[in-house]
Amino acid sequence: MTLKEQIDKTKMPRHVAIIMDGNGRWAKKNGLARMFGHREGVSTVHRITEAAAELGIRYLTLYAFSTENWNRPQQEVDALMQLLVDTIAKETDTLMRNNIQLLTIGDLDRLPLSAKAKFEQCMQQTARNTGLKLVIALSYSARWELIRAAQRMAQEVKDGKLRVEDIDEASVAAHLTTADMPDPDLLIRTSGELRISNFLLWQLAYAELYFTDCLWPDFTVDHFYQALIDYQNRERRFGKTSEQVSAV
Repeated sequence: MTLKEQIDKTKMPRHVAIIMDGNGRWAKKNGLARMFGHREGVSTVHRITEAAAELGIRYLTLYAFSTENWNRPQQEVDALMQLLVDTIAKETDTLMRNNIQLLTIGDLDRLPLSAKAKFEQCMQQTARNTGLKLVIALSYSARWELIRAAQRMAQEVKDGKLRVEDIDEASVAAHLTTADMPDPDLLIRTSGELRISNFLLWQLAYAELYFTDCLWPDFTVDHFYQALIDYQNRERRFGKTSEQVSAV
C-alpha cells in the first residue's frame, strides 16, 4: 500500500501550515549560491500545493518571507523579491487550472511596488476559485500581527465601537490577518529546526506540530503524505481527557 493510500480521507486537516526551511543549507550542501536553493524551493511549493489540492485540503499556508528576513543582505532580499514576482507570474495559470485561490497575510505595504502589484493581480484573478486556498505569508510575523490587532482594537475602544469588557478570544481572532480562516490543524517545519519562528503564534495554540530533518527543496509529496499520516494517528484532545474524546 502506498503512503497516499494510507491517508484517511475522512480525517483530513482543514488547514495545513508549513515553515519552508532549509533552502540556503540545501544550496550550501550542493555547492551552490543561496538563490539556487530558493529557486529549487519554489519547485517544492508547486508539488506540495498540487498534492494538497488533490487531497481536498481547504487551506495551505506557507511561510515565505518573515519581517525578520528584511534584515538579510540586500542583494538576497532583492533576488527573493524578484523570484516571488517571477513565480507568481509563471504560476497564475496553474492556479486557475487547479481552481486554487491565492491569498496573502502580512505587511504587503513593505513589498516593492512591483511585487505587491503582482500579488494583488493574482489574488484578484483567482478570487472566484473554489478549491484550495493557498495562503502566502509575506513580510509576516506573529508579533507584528498581534500588535496590529491590539492597535486596531484599542482604536475601536477609543471610538466607542468596542467595549473593553467585550474583548475575548473571538474578538481578538477577528482582528487577525487570518480572521476568515480556520486555525491550522497541522504545522510542518522542515530542516530539523525545532521552533515556530514567530509564525502564527495565536493560531497554532492547538495545532499538531510535525518536524522533519528534510530540507525544503528535498521535501517530496511522499514526505507530505507521511506528515498527514502522522497527524491522523494522533489524538487531539483540546484540553479534554482521552476518555472524554473517545466518548464523543
